[in-house]
Amino acid sequence: MGLVYALLIGALAGWLAGKIMKGGGFGALLNIILGIVGGIVGNWLFGTLGVHIGSGIVGDLITGVIGAVVILFVAGLFKK
Repeated sequence: MGLVYALLIGALAGWLAGKIMKGGGFGALLNIILGIVGGIVGNWLFGTLGVHIGSGIVGDLITGVIGAVVILFVAGLFKK
């Protein structure tokens, strides 16, 4: 069940990050990957800063979205 949860939260986080960054997204598979990696980046970033968003679906989703937005922002810097 943990894998299905990570895929669903990752897909939603990647899609939301694409909308926030004014992108159309990268397709379902890359959105899932972006959201999962974003969750990892978000957890690392918040851990480093000492920030605790919360637990549960909402906390995981917010962490994933913020992490995915950071990844998209950095990727946009290298794209130019």
